[in-house]
Amino acid sequence: MKHSVLKTSLLTVFLILSANVDAQRRAKKKADEDTKNWRYEIQCLNVASEGSYIVKIFSYSKKKNVAVEQSKKNAVHAVIFRGIPQNEVGCVRQPPLARHPNLQEKNRDFFNNFFSENGDYKKFVTLTTDGAIAPGDRLKVGRREYKIGLIVSVDVAGLRKELEAAGIIKSLSSGF
Repeated sequence: MKHSVLKTSLLTVFLILSANVDAQRRAKKKADEDTKNWRYEIQCLNVASEGSYIVKIFSYSKKKNVAVEQSKKNAVHAVIFRGIPQNEVGCVRQPPLARHPNLQEKNRDFFNNFFSENGDYKKFVTLTTDGAIAPGDRLKVGRREYKIGLIVSVDVAGLRKELEAAGIIKSLSSGF
């Protein structure tokens, strides 16, 4: 009888843990799909003279911890491919580092590795809010989906050097 109760208890714990892990995998997979589609919004907060941009990035997710990681990827992607839009509080539009529209497709292997879970993108981005979400920065946009805004700093100078060294973009001194 004791063994039966113990086995049932262990089985129950195992099922709960595996269901939780499976739910996290599904949330991560959905977030990765959104990242491959680059579904985000970006607002400029400050363009620092030290070669970094401070932006508010809005990512879509069901879970906060997934949105935090995706926000880092999305901020770096915006700097490389979309640029930073101007706003009313003094940010001037910053063009993307990539000047060719098909650069990501042309260098698919590089960017798949760069934006992978342990990719190099992490070297160029920091959360300035430590993942804390302000009350107005968590908006429900679907039945079970949130638009989550986080403030992120992107080291644009370091990112540019890395992409130039990899031969992905041309240096500013090489001409056009």
